[in-house]
Amino acid sequence: MSQALNIIKDETLTYKQQLLALAKLGESTDDTLRYSDEYYQGLKDRALCDLGEGPMPYRPRYICPDYELLFEKGCQFLELNPPKDLLEAVNVLEIFYSHVPSITAYPVYLGDLDKLLEPFVLREDRAFAKKVLKLFLLQIDKVLTDSFVHADIGPEDSVTGRLILELTEEMQLAVPNLTLRYDPELTSDDFALACIKCMLKTAKPSFANHRMFVKEWGERYAIASCYNGLMKAGGGFTLPRLRLYECSLPAKDVDDFLGNVLPKYIDLQLEYMDKRVKFIVEQSTFFTDNFLSTEGFVKQENFVGMFGLVGLAECCNHLLGITDKKKGFGLNEEATQLGVRIMDYIEKRVSEHVAPYNDATDHHYRLHAQVGIDTDGMDDAPGTRIPIGAEPSMLDQLEVNEIFHKYFPTGTGDIFKFEETYVKTPEAILPIIKGSLARGLRYFSGYLENNDVVRVTGYLVKKSEIEKLNKRKQSLNNVTVFGKGAQDGAHALDRRVQRQEDAEGTR
Repeated sequence: MSQALNIIKDETLTYKQQLLALAKLGESTDDTLRYSDEYYQGLKDRALCDLGEGPMPYRPRYICPDYELLFEKGCQFLELNPPKDLLEAVNVLEIFYSHVPSITAYPVYLGDLDKLLEPFVLREDRAFAKKVLKLFLLQIDKVLTDSFVHADIGPEDSVTGRLILELTEEMQLAVPNLTLRYDPELTSDDFALACIKCMLKTAKPSFANHRMFVKEWGERYAIASCYNGLMKAGGGFTLPRLRLYECSLPAKDVDDFLGNVLPKYIDLQLEYMDKRVKFIVEQSTFFTDNFLSTEGFVKQENFVGMFGLVGLAECCNHLLGITDKKKGFGLNEEATQLGVRIMDYIEKRVSEHVAPYNDATDHHYRLHAQVGIDTDGMDDAPGTRIPIGAEPSMLDQLEVNEIFHKYFPTGTGDIFKFEETYVKTPEAILPIIKGSLARGLRYFSGYLENNDVVRVTGYLVKKSEIEKLNKRKQSLNNVTVFGKGAQDGAHALDRRVQRQEDAEGTR
């Protein structure tokens, strides 16, 4: 009860945030699913982390509905007809969004907004269409108050995509997160530059390697939450993670880590995932009774379990006895190559495991480079990133990213903070993105150093909202508290400023 009382008495929480926190507290106190003693010891040692999923799953973690189907046939349960004009289209989406669950209680995927709305926008006067879209985006920001809410645009240029970019710059909203699905053969340089200009000023959209995602998932993929690659009409069953630094602490040396310690923790996480997936499919009612499933907006066979990890850099540095992170992973060839060995081993062992109900991926889980949480501190850099404070120049950092992004079909990425002079020369960034994606980069994010809207580890917050929390005031965005924790504990907003003289040349 003391935990519940702390939530009720927390003056920084809005009513809705208190409601969600109390619900999460109730969910976390259940003991429906039980695991081995070794698993619980792994949690206690911080080597394993369930990312707040709780022991009683009643819905998948991430859900990516088929919004095209919604527009085609409507929704019987919600008594929604297929929309006939732009006003009906945004109204249908707004109603539908409020009934799409996730681990956050908000929809993590809003659809390919440009493609969904383009036919309706083209039939309207541009000024009217922009006004409707502005109200639509405002509704999302004020009602779906969570920066893991995510929408996609591209790869082709469109009137709707341009309007979304214009409004994103004008409104300076942290919600929704936004990704451009980029393909140099499908995305014009002019549209890509418009996205870069918007990205610099608002920390969105990010650039996703469309060709890479299509090769792994097919054309019907979604980028959801932070940067999660998933299937449309599907999603992610679960996302636990290994804290690789903590996993490395019991190891005597590299051979002991790869031969004994790491396999144990991988298998414990696989045990956790198997039990959660089976419970969600076999005992919860989501796939049997929820209208999203019964009307075909999602299909169980399109869901996948996401095997997450953080802290590869710190893991490698610890195993090699490197105490100065500026001389470690990403800047030290031995440490970087050890990272490759570790990732090769994780990928192989996870791929050999037969996962229940993961039909779309031939019954295997897929890897995810998790972005971290506010309580990680400095011990576990997100995924396979070079730790903040040790970053080399942008081009050198991207070369390291390119080595590791191939391992993570369900998502990975890195973030670059640019100096203000890039506002005048956004064209200097495009060849860097083009070259990096061609060389294997999966996902690129950036923002200007003096922005109010900034990207923390994968999600967006406003620095002005973090300041509200510092003054014990409420913030509407649910993840502002995560941004504050990530900044206070891991200096997540203090990443290296990329200056033009450091990024000369193209890739």
